[in-house]
Amino acid sequence: MVFAAVLLAISLNARQDWKDSLAKLPLLTPASDEGDFRIATPYAPADELTSRDAVPKGTVYHFTMDSHDSRIFPGIAKNAPGQVVPYTRHVTVYVPAQYKEGEKAPFFVSQDSMGQRIFPTILDNMIADKRVPAMIGVMIDSGGGDAQGSERGLEYDTVSGRYAEFIESEVLLRIEHDYRVQFTKNPDGRMTMGGSSGGACALSMAWFHPEWYHRVLTYSGTYVNQQSPLNPESPHGAWEYHEHLIPQTRRKPLRIWLEVGENDIRSNDEESSLHNWVMANQRMAAVLKAKGYHYQFVFAQGAGHVDGRVVDQTLPAAMEWVWRGYRR
Repeated sequence: MVFAAVLLAISLNARQDWKDSLAKLPLLTPASDEGDFRIATPYAPADELTSRDAVPKGTVYHFTMDSHDSRIFPGIAKNAPGQVVPYTRHVTVYVPAQYKEGEKAPFFVSQDSMGQRIFPTILDNMIADKRVPAMIGVMIDSGGGDAQGSERGLEYDTVSGRYAEFIESEVLLRIEHDYRVQFTKNPDGRMTMGGSSGGACALSMAWFHPEWYHRVLTYSGTYVNQQSPLNPESPHGAWEYHEHLIPQTRRKPLRIWLEVGENDIRSNDEESSLHNWVMANQRMAAVLKAKGYHYQFVFAQGAGHVDGRVVDQTLPAAMEWVWRGYRR
């Protein structure tokens, strides 16, 4: 009954001016912990994006993965049975200067290689300041395309643990072998992240495999109905997370940071469309709160979909919040 009341309240709010309620959220400050907050223009890059000469610099590696080498994602089938469209995906790996060979390091996996441009500098600075652990960053592209019928859509918008299994069995093992690093098996030392469908994918990785991941960070998460092909176990795609899965499932040991922009995709659509990104993220925050999750929700006024200005301003603090409480 609690969850039904929560969702009814959201629906009623949607029929009124529900954006006004988001605009009245308290402003996010460095002292903010859990709950719902807003940020406002003008946006500016965080100080952590500026390289500092005095801090140790991590090493960045690049490699590619081909579809014909993948057992789990060999390519999207097209036209004739058995015929697939091949792809090549790029992967970037950041290894901190503090890493010692043989150690089992904490790490994160970033979908769409999100943050590839700024993460090396951010991590150099924040690791040196001991604000986050000395972690490895894995920034990986999708297999290409977007939305229904694409390789990216299959990987990211499918509500299942399949993509996490791909990362575990095909990506992490290769990185460990090729770059002589080791990843921790402790789920508290593992984070997933992404923007848009990459954000929904990040949640799916942890939701279906909480034995692997406990920390999640998403920008403009596609918690809407983008799934293709249809999965009868989740007929509304990632909309199911706030509609059924989170409310009806025992709380999982996840710590979740999520953001959405005021002018995000289809922000004026009715709830029945299952395609309003702002509403979907607001509903996510409501059910996470009702279920007692550790979460922080940020509503970015005047911002768009995975708005780069917002990412540049908030990513360091979001990382620090998500990794709070980590013990090796």
